[in-house]
Amino acid sequence: MRYVFLCVITLLLSCKNGGAETNQQSQNQEVQLNPVKEHFSKMEQDALKESYKGIFSEHQEYTDLFPIKATNVSTQPILDAAKDFLGKLTEAQLQSTTFTINNEEWRKWSNVDNGIYDRQGISLKAMNAEQKEAAFHLMQTSLSAKGLQLSRDIMKTDQTLRELNNGSADYDEELYFFTIMGQPSQTEPWGWQLDGHHLVINYFVLEDQIVMSPVFMGAEPVITTTGKYAGNTLFQDEQNLGLSFMRSLTNVEQKAATLSETKKGNNIAAEANKDNLTLNYQGLNVKDLSDSKKEKLRELIFQYISNMREGHQQIKMDEILEHWDETWFAWVGETNEDAVFYYRIHSPVVLIEFDHQIAVGVPNSDHKNPTRNHIHTIVRTPNGNDYGKDLLGQHLEKHH
Repeated sequence: MRYVFLCVITLLLSCKNGGAETNQQSQNQEVQLNPVKEHFSKMEQDALKESYKGIFSEHQEYTDLFPIKATNVSTQPILDAAKDFLGKLTEAQLQSTTFTINNEEWRKWSNVDNGIYDRQGISLKAMNAEQKEAAFHLMQTSLSAKGLQLSRDIMKTDQTLRELNNGSADYDEELYFFTIMGQPSQTEPWGWQLDGHHLVINYFVLEDQIVMSPVFMGAEPVITTTGKYAGNTLFQDEQNLGLSFMRSLTNVEQKAATLSETKKGNNIAAEANKDNLTLNYQGLNVKDLSDSKKEKLRELIFQYISNMREGHQQIKMDEILEHWDETWFAWVGETNEDAVFYYRIHSPVVLIEFDHQIAVGVPNSDHKNPTRNHIHTIVRTPNGNDYGKDLLGQHLEKHH
């Protein structure tokens, strides 16, 4: 069903690319897009009917995966930045941007463009210069320099899509929305969310612990060749390191990892509205790999984890390595130098997906087959700790 609606979106978007539009054509497009918008709205509504459980595998039960404990890595800069950001908002902006810590706003996010999804909170576009500076400072203190730069480069791709689609208001480099859950505190749980096209960050804080997931990052076009941001290039390391690792495996190991040698559509499984997904371990168990191959896989994993702020990224990597023998690598597609593919890294404490997607927003593209110019990635915390839900539950049980 998702593939069918992606095709519908592609068809509708292609209507924008035939030159200057008349008002009547724009109105017709708006009418046409309504069923797609309703589809995504219904997907979210159906997902929210189920209380949050988390992403689990069948026949696997774990206890105490995410204990509340001191990390000795201060979160004070994040706390100060969040308070500063909130202090610069008007009363009306605060009302639309702040939510309780357990609000379902955490789960209301989507990677699709603003033409087919309505977001909560305050966008960069609606902020004045001082507020924008505070918003980016919150991101700067919460992420690594690499994570911040990647986020800003993703935003740039929406400007490129706007240029490629006759100035369509569906795309805008500042239509990225901030919300705050809970009251920023040294002792009580709180967090923030950034939600926009191809960029979603959920960031939970409890004392000096953080959970940064789900994190969706994607891009189309992946390589910008024209316009304001010509030269903007994303996800080449995630792509090339993944392919390099797969090609380093023996034939037997590749066969074990491969779910399918043919990639015809979109394969990513844990995007929006998939908080309660059942996803079993598949592919190659990595515990018996050679040391050199294990190091290549760790480098690939770190490519995603290193978007977190320094200090906490190492804590997360240590957590992943504690469950190394229960880590699996799966692959879809071919392995030649120009291959399009999907891969998944899955353990009790992390789920990473990378997917070459079918073109949607770039005009005059092949809208039937996956392309290297449209990439989706997701990082999740399985077994119930996306959005810090496991930590939050423990905290509420103990203190409230």
